[in-house]
Amino acid sequence: MPIDIYSFNLSQFCRSVLMTAKHLNIDLNVIEVDPGPEQWSPEFLKVNPNHNLPTINDNGFVLVESRAIMQYLCNQYAPNSSLYPKEPKARAQVDRWLFFDVTLIGSIANSVMRKPFIGVDPLPERVIAFKNNMKLLDESIGNNHYLTGNEHLTIADLAVLSTTAIFLNLGTDLSEYPNFKRWLTTLSQELPYFADINLKNFSPEKLQEWAKSSQKYINRKLNSS
Repeated sequence: MPIDIYSFNLSQFCRSVLMTAKHLNIDLNVIEVDPGPEQWSPEFLKVNPNHNLPTINDNGFVLVESRAIMQYLCNQYAPNSSLYPKEPKARAQVDRWLFFDVTLIGSIANSVMRKPFIGVDPLPERVIAFKNNMKLLDESIGNNHYLTGNEHLTIADLAVLSTTAIFLNLGTDLSEYPNFKRWLTTLSQELPYFADINLKNFSPEKLQEWAKSSQKYINRKLNSS
């Protein structure tokens, strides 16, 4: 029986879960949800009162938050997979990257995404913060094939790939970050599901529609608090 996933195809959070399931050959029933009005529908609120995406329903077990879902899929359906290693130190390295990715998401949102998403230039200090985070990412990757080394792809790679795929969509100049650029280019070509999940549905028009829906969502959330 497939797992129901309430998802939005432009969301990096949702795409990271979709890639994890695809890599583990887990069957999903993908239910696309408009990130604005449909998040507040009575039907979706019954599933997830917190109305955030992604949300999964695995035969009555409902789980939210993308990283928790990625970890659950590995633990439940592929406990011996190197995608989320059992060994404590190896797992800690994966978790460390998952936490760093949260910082990176905010940094990208406040810099690279600000102009195409809401039509406003980013603040200079936000650009500096973004560049510092990218420099750290670049230096941390070094000559590694994967984020945690040269041996295994992990959910850390999938999370950061889903976050940084936007650079490929926007044609962002990555020449300042050669190690990162190599990592992104290599894995985006190696993983057979990458393009279908991360690139296929993107367009500037869809990005603008997402911005409008998200603003409605934010306004409604503020008014309800």
